[in-house]
Amino acid sequence: MSLFIRTRCVRKPAIGSTGPTLPQFASVCGIALVVACSHAPRADIRHTNPSSQAMTMERNQATEEVAIRKLVDGFVKSIGAKDLAGVMAAFAPDVVSFDLGPPLQHGGGDAFAKRWRELFDSYAGTIDYDVRDLTITAGADVAFSRSLNRVSGTLKNGQRAARWLRWTVCYRKIGGKWLIVHEHVSVPIDVRNGTALLDLVP
Repeated sequence: MSLFIRTRCVRKPAIGSTGPTLPQFASVCGIALVVACSHAPRADIRHTNPSSQAMTMERNQATEEVAIRKLVDGFVKSIGAKDLAGVMAAFAPDVVSFDLGPPLQHGGGDAFAKRWRELFDSYAGTIDYDVRDLTITAGADVAFSRSLNRVSGTLKNGQRAARWLRWTVCYRKIGGKWLIVHEHVSVPIDVRNGTALLDLVP
């Protein structure tokens, strides 16, 4: 890119000098400046296509959502089969769970596994566990989902039990694998008497 700069080079010729006259000297200076500017390094300008970036982000998000759905599908199958190892594999070791039963929060480890074992032992046979309206929002390494889940089956006392739960989950990608780091399981309550409403359906 050539750059035109209007400038003046002033030189007072010595008495009796045969060198270039003032106009000639100014002309030479102007030519030298234009030539120097034309050889200056050019800035490396790269243009990105916003629509291409958006498409790439959408593809990446879709890929992560598929991976999380696969995690949830495996989690659901493990519950139905009473597969404790399969259930625990969906959670990060330091998971924090806001489950239905006390205390206010549950951590991971042996105590967390014990709660799942007690749940499995309370059913006579397999457990029917369904996830409905699973909605996932995923980033590069953090994601969350919400859904309405139904758990049902025959208890060891012969009673048939079924209820709908609200399930909100936070995920993190750890070591290239999505894991549940936080879950919130809840049911609506009657705020007037504090009674859980277990017969509601979507």
